[in-house]
Order: sequence, then structure tokens, then C-alpha cells
Amino acid sequence: MAGELLQHVNRELEYRGHPSDISLRTLQRDIADVCELGFPIEHKHNYGYCLQADQPVFFTNTEEMLLNFDLLNAINSESADNRYILAEHHRPVGSEQMPLLIDAIRKQHPIKFDYTLVRHNDNVICVNAHPHFLKESNQRWYLLAKVGDTLKSYGIDRIANIEVMEHEKFKRDESINVDELFRDSYGIWQQTDVPVEDIELSYDALDGKFLKSLPLHHSQRIVCDTDEEFRITLRLRITNDFVMELLSRSRSLTVIRPLHLRERVYKVYQEALKRNSL
Repeated sequence: MAGELLQHVNRELEYRGHPSDISLRTLQRDIADVCELGFPIEHKHNYGYCLQADQPVFFTNTEEMLLNFDLLNAINSESADNRYILAEHHRPVGSEQMPLLIDAIRKQHPIKFDYTLVRHNDNVICVNAHPHFLKESNQRWYLLAKVGDTLKSYGIDRIANIEVMEHEKFKRDESINVDELFRDSYGIWQQTDVPVEDIELSYDALDGKFLKSLPLHHSQRIVCDTDEEFRITLRLRITNDFVMELLSRSRSLTVIRPLHLRERVYKVYQEALKRNSL
């Protein structure tokens, strides 16, 4: 089985443009290093190598994280791939704090940090929390942490002065279902006071091509796809994040329903027209 794993690893390295001649000893040493980092790998008969089932998952989008990992490896300065892969010239503010947060989540240490409330005149509050997950949304990373009995989200770019209580441990809340948590939401806003609604949107065929390749939400269903119109239905909470996303492709957008969403978009257009009139 170890030989099959070695073949698979070398094949995957070749696919990604890396040297594909690692030895079995190197692979075994890498597995040991991963285990030492706190991610125990075990071998199951007739199944293969895998992370131990009882290990907590603290990234809410593991597939996207692995894709980002591939891209980062591809544009490494030592890789020839950086000649034809063009990355953005910025990275999210605060991302240097990720390793510290990951370690606190993995070891279940409480943390304390200063947090800037952007929507409240940049007031800074002190937060004592039990960190549980990291979530990416619109190129920003968020910490999902329990404060008391409530799970709250904090933009990592607004977190400062993190203090990890290394001599304390909290009991992780394993009842949190992250898939269900954001199932009816767009982005990071999980507002249970906002109802889940049926939404119908119409676009022209050009915008439709982009929305087919990158759906707005997992609930997206195509109800019309012609040379003249691309129409979809969705079911989710209409939060500010979702409205902002609609406006990013407003060139051909027509809100069919609900009416209050149509009125909300119309009001944004009116105010923008006033600000930008000649």
C-alpha cells in the first residue's frame, strides 16, 4: 500500500510541475512531519491513508483551500511556473496571523484580541473567544469563534493583538454543522433574523455564460437559457453581501422577484445616479 501511495504522490507532483522522484523514505518522513504538526495520518485496511476521523475540521472550504495551496506552490519564486501564472499583487490584510489562529484552533486554546468595528466609527473592542473555524469569503478570511454560547464571525483583517491562552483549553463544540450554517446564506453573513426567500433573476445571454461557470449560490437553478435571456432562481437570505454581489453584475440584471429586492436595487441605482450625475 505504501508503494501505491508513493506512486500516487509522484504522479500528483508531476501533474503540478514539481520533481516527481521522491523516495519512500522521504514520503515516510513527510508523513511523520504532518503527524507532528497535529494532523495524525493512519492507514486503514482496504481503504488507504487518511486523516484520523476524530480530527476536527476547522477550514469551512477545504477544497478551495487546497486549490489556493496549488496556486501558491505554482507561483513560488523557485518554480518555473511563475513565468506564465500571474497572481494578484496583494494578499488579504492580516493573513500573517493565520498560523497563530490555526494553532489555537487545533490545540483548543482560548484567545483574546482587539477587534475594530468598522461600521461603528472604528471603535475597538476586546474579545475573549473560543476559536472554531476559518472561512474564506470574497478574498477575505474570517474567524468563526464562540463567545459565550454564540458563534460569531470576525474579519481577520480587523483583528489585532492576539493573545493565546496556552495554559488553558476549551471543549470544542462538535455540534456545529458548518455545511448547514451557511447553506442559506451568501458569503459570511449568517443572519437568522433575515428570512430565506425565493429569488428570480434575469440576465442577458452574455452574463448568463459567466453565471453558468460560476453560480451565485449552490441553490441556483436555470429556468431559461436562450440567445436573448438567461434566467435563474435561487433560495437564500437576502443580506448585504448578496445585494453587493448582484450589483457587481448589474449591467443586464433584472430582478423578477421578490419585489422588495427589486426596490432595494432600484434605490441603490437612484442614489448612485445622484452621486455620479454630470
